[in-house]
Amino acid sequence: MSKGVWIAGGGVICGIGENLGACLDAFEKMQPGMATMQYLHSVHAQTFPVVEVKASNATLAERAGMPAHWSRTALLSMIAAKEAIRSAGIGELKQYRSGLVSANTVGGMDKTEHFMEAFLTDQSKGRLKEVVHHECGSITELVADALGIRHHVSTISTACSSGANALMYGARMIRSGMLDVVIAGGTDALTRFTLNGFNTLMILDQQKCRPFDDTRTGLNLGEGAGYVVLVSDAVAEKVKPWCKLSGFANANDAYHQTASSPEGIGNYKAMQGALQMAALEPADIDYINLHGTGTQNNDSSEGLAIERLFAPAFPPVSSTKSFTGHTLGASGGIEAVFAALAIKEGIIYPNAQFTTQMKELPFKPATTFSRGNAITHVMSNSFGFGGNCSSLVFSK
Repeated sequence: MSKGVWIAGGGVICGIGENLGACLDAFEKMQPGMATMQYLHSVHAQTFPVVEVKASNATLAERAGMPAHWSRTALLSMIAAKEAIRSAGIGELKQYRSGLVSANTVGGMDKTEHFMEAFLTDQSKGRLKEVVHHECGSITELVADALGIRHHVSTISTACSSGANALMYGARMIRSGMLDVVIAGGTDALTRFTLNGFNTLMILDQQKCRPFDDTRTGLNLGEGAGYVVLVSDAVAEKVKPWCKLSGFANANDAYHQTASSPEGIGNYKAMQGALQMAALEPADIDYINLHGTGTQNNDSSEGLAIERLFAPAFPPVSSTKSFTGHTLGASGGIEAVFAALAIKEGIIYPNAQFTTQMKELPFKPATTFSRGNAITHVMSNSFGFGGNCSSLVFSK
């Protein structure tokens, strides 16, 4: 059994960069990715800004080494997973007991939507190959097969905490001695299904989202994928890991189908549990990557939970969703990579579009990018629909 679980590398593709280096450059230059949609076709194209990956499916397929008719969700997943494996420097996966634990919430919905356009007008025109990978698990299986991963393959779908829960599950597999290496994170592509769903909930912002700002009115949807390479103690000895996954916890306040409890009970318990596993006190955390969607309910409940746990001294906090948008099932994976890199490089990320401190909170987010900070412990929060609240702690 492995006592420790280490982050050996990470990879990201999202609306602010085609790889982790490009994302870092966007943070440093204060370049959020919100724009009018180009690749997603919707009647709301001029109403709601989104954070799309700036590439067509054909371009993504070429980079991924996959067929262009496969779901965009799978193409994004493959690109980020390949970058993560390269960055880890662990060599060929086939020499390890390896697994892929990948999260998503839409599966191949983008292809299903294309299928339905033709099928509804003429049932002889629908192309079956566009819906064969509809379910969430099919996306994971496509990528696992392409990567040659055979020992364990799992799909996590717990709304917006999915990516974080993928890391938690992968870590347990390593700790139990079942696997040596786990590629863990999440992926999601923008679809009309999700855009229309969030619009129905009336939580989309028609401007660039402003997490933890008193003037916030909602979120911007994004797309992308992010994965870390989790490794055991034995594998970590062969490489130079970025950091350790020292603590994690999941909690559920069972308050509402979509909303967090006003006082953030689930949020508080998840953060508290992650700290307890890591054997840390709140004062030990040097930076928090907030869930920070920009909705009225989310930012208030998360902020009040942070106040309850960390007062009177608060570490720097920010929401990288102010750049990437909310990437749903991918967000916990993308933000885990950002959090791990924060440890490795001493980075504090900025909270874009921030102007006005929330009246109910005694703290405000960081608004400038900085490197070289003395960062030993970072917390990353992912809170999802149905009360699915998860927190991760990364340590130097």
